[in-house]
Amino acid sequence: MERSNRQVISVSDLNRNAKRLLESEFPILHVEGEISNLAQPGSGHWYFTLKDDRAQVRCAMFKNRNHMVRFKPRNGQQIVVRGRISLYEGRGEFQMIAEFLEDSGDGALRRAFEKLKASLQTEGLFDEVRKKPLPSLPEHIAIITSPSGAAVRDVISVMQRRFPAIRISILPVQVQGDQSVPQIVAALQRANRLSGEHETAPFDLILLTRGGGSLEDLWSFNTEPVARAIASSHLPVVSAVGHESDFSIADFVADLRAPTPSAAAELITPDGDVLLDSFNMLTRRLWQLMLQQLTDGAKEIMHLQKRLRHPRAHLEELAQRLDELERRLTGSINNQLERQQSRLDRYRLTSPQTTIDANRVRLGYLKEKLIGRSQSAIRVRSDQLVNLTVRLDTLSPLATLQRGYAIVSSAADEHIVTRSQDLQPGDHIRARLKSGAVIAEVQTIEVPTTSDE
Repeated sequence: MERSNRQVISVSDLNRNAKRLLESEFPILHVEGEISNLAQPGSGHWYFTLKDDRAQVRCAMFKNRNHMVRFKPRNGQQIVVRGRISLYEGRGEFQMIAEFLEDSGDGALRRAFEKLKASLQTEGLFDEVRKKPLPSLPEHIAIITSPSGAAVRDVISVMQRRFPAIRISILPVQVQGDQSVPQIVAALQRANRLSGEHETAPFDLILLTRGGGSLEDLWSFNTEPVARAIASSHLPVVSAVGHESDFSIADFVADLRAPTPSAAAELITPDGDVLLDSFNMLTRRLWQLMLQQLTDGAKEIMHLQKRLRHPRAHLEELAQRLDELERRLTGSINNQLERQQSRLDRYRLTSPQTTIDANRVRLGYLKEKLIGRSQSAIRVRSDQLVNLTVRLDTLSPLATLQRGYAIVSSAADEHIVTRSQDLQPGDHIRARLKSGAVIAEVQTIEVPTTSDE
């Protein structure tokens, strides 16, 4: 009997191998067609047929994927399915596992979006080098949006919560429809024009925002005129269009893209609580520095007070020095006279009488000249001493006492009192007068006003 070389496999193996072959050979595909036989069981999965005028294919979209679809599919709707080819082994049916659905109209818009995005990116409108920095503490923000939308209410609520003092101006525009694009462009130009014309009320930045929606709803922010108006703005522009997963051309051109309108308000508005904490910290540091400087100044004053000498001691020192100079001058004169007398005596012994008489006359002349110069020098020194005495007396606190003033000090520790705030009612003070001193008790404290200080 002849043995057979054929290999027999089961239906399950056949379907499994066919499924593996399909899934490995076909990449992710985008297929356009019309929905029919739509079924949405309680499991949350979607099952439908995608067809055109010549063929059809079964499709399945599981719950973990279909929750991201932004529209409710219906029979007869023209859609684009992104997915992979597979085989349902249980029935051996060829099918497509859908990962994302979009309306056919959205597909055309998406292609237009990608084309414009590529063109503007090549032109350099998305480059980081042209992005303008946002002010850290904006005072006046222009919000370009629909005045009746939920987005503007969310933005205002967040801004008032974070920093109530910030100024907000709403530049109302339509955010979808035929008139939306020219209105948005005009609003961007107007915000820049107002900032250039009115120095008292310029805008610090522009927030361009709207709530979520379909690609068609957001299309005004994917147009070239809006993109170029944002690029030509000299004010920083923040774009917050749609939800976090939405990306628009305006987001790429703007100086900053925020995922949502509320997030944009958080990003561009300073946190008032943080600023207040910083202010309080700086205030505490300022007080500490002031107290430290006052303490250092007080120490320096005390050090200078210890080094300050009483004018009387200086006067006594000068008087003593004058006496010493007078003694030295008198001694010098006497020495000169003695030397001259010695010379005269020698001349008397060795010279004729005529020479002696001549030298005696000359000696008398020299003696008178020396005494005159000595007396003149003494008068000059005396005048200098008098001038120094007058100047020292003028600077002396004793001269102040001569004019009727008093020096007030604490009776307890003799600390000089210069401010009324340093005393309390009931304290005892000592007032030094021109003649004597008095001890008094403080009855009332008069605190000077700011102007008096």
